[in-house]
Amino acid sequence: MTENNARTVAGWNFDNSYARLPESLFNLQDLNPVSSPKLVILNQPLASSLGLNAEELQSKNGIEVFAGNQVPEGALPLAQAYAGHQFGHFTMLGDGRALLLGEQITPEGERFDIQLKGSGRTAFSRRGDGRAALGPMLREYIISEAMHGLGIPTTRSLAVVTTGESIIRETELPGAVLTRVAASHLRVGTFQFVSNWGTVQELRALADYTWQRHFQEADPGENTYLSLLQEVIKRQTELIAKWQLVGFIHGVMNTDNMAISGETIDYGPCAFMDAFDPATVFSSIDVNGRYAYGNQPQIGAWNLARFAETLLPLLHDDEEQSVKLAEDALSKYSELYFGNWFAGMRAKLGIFNEEEQDESLIKDLLGMMKKHRADYTNTFRALTSGKPEDTGLAGDEEFEQWHGQWQARLGRQQESQQSSQQLMRSSNPAIIPRNHRVEEALDAAVQRGDYSVMERLLQVLSCPYALSTEQSDYSALPESSAYPYQTFCGT
Repeated sequence: MTENNARTVAGWNFDNSYARLPESLFNLQDLNPVSSPKLVILNQPLASSLGLNAEELQSKNGIEVFAGNQVPEGALPLAQAYAGHQFGHFTMLGDGRALLLGEQITPEGERFDIQLKGSGRTAFSRRGDGRAALGPMLREYIISEAMHGLGIPTTRSLAVVTTGESIIRETELPGAVLTRVAASHLRVGTFQFVSNWGTVQELRALADYTWQRHFQEADPGENTYLSLLQEVIKRQTELIAKWQLVGFIHGVMNTDNMAISGETIDYGPCAFMDAFDPATVFSSIDVNGRYAYGNQPQIGAWNLARFAETLLPLLHDDEEQSVKLAEDALSKYSELYFGNWFAGMRAKLGIFNEEEQDESLIKDLLGMMKKHRADYTNTFRALTSGKPEDTGLAGDEEFEQWHGQWQARLGRQQESQQSSQQLMRSSNPAIIPRNHRVEEALDAAVQRGDYSVMERLLQVLSCPYALSTEQSDYSALPESSAYPYQTFCGT
């Protein structure tokens, strides 16, 4: 069998529509081969859904593709240009350690970016080596697949390979490459790049491409570019509300890390909250808490304002009118976000309809959880299971009063108690990727070459709403520590 035939058997079915955009938006790249790649993990269900042959992907040729040693048939490797506000400071960026191989067209006709992360230097690497360490790549694999299991829009992880080479960060670490699958890698920062360094014609081409790729089923109305802004706002309010509802903290909500598609992207110093506290921050570099859990909704609004600014030349020929259209669209953000969040919180409490007192019912519970440092996930899990004594709030007079009010609220709706419990079961995960469990899996993999711990974790995270016996150990809290848990970008 020839090499080309082997690639065909793998099921790659690439298109390269991004490469047909203006050339300023990307840089075609040669590969940066590594010495001796080995497959660590392959996401076989994802591979199958993409129309790929999992067996062939595990062959030598398949591993060579995942390592960035070989270009699969039909691919056109490129690094995308983008800019971004990083912690509020604007800068030129781009794929400094990633390659977009192309867009896989699935048997159902869906289109997904296939990107290699950690594949070496590009035109945008600046002083970086373009490589990635095994730990952060496995971390992205675990968290992104956990998010998928939770039903939250996300990029996904197809494979991780080790490179056989070491990279130097604070210490010498094993190198690795992650293969990421995304609806696209179009970012707010992509538009910022064109807005600052491109032409209006290039901006229009990017906006038209974005609409066709992600929003063509939506109503363009009389102003497609205004509709684009409105649709992006809508998707981001839905996404961030879902983050808040499960206690997810992205950690680095820079504008270049906000995907236009509405997917969660770029898992660096992310983590899930244990004890409920809106001020929770895990990222070692977020010293001022800009991206704390409680700040994520307003940061989303700030990022979308930056996106709206890029579209001003397209919204209207008159600048004043253009600004007004953008401001009117952005003014809907809070209503959309809180609508999504309140609907999600009602579901977490088994409430189907709306009453005026619901807001105070929800906020009172969260206030008690903060006061007593109750675990966010396990509190709702205990309420779902009908075990208020396991919430960590039991015995508190305020909670006992709240619990009675909640039960009375459920009794006022037409739906049965069984229906409420089913709604709660589908809205409250029994498990999340607990930080200590993720670290346990990464330590076993990186330090001992033992991937079984990670594989078991991934298995239980694939069904987070099951409330199964097997999940009990994974819902346990970590032992207390004198030092707060901290995450790192892993660049």
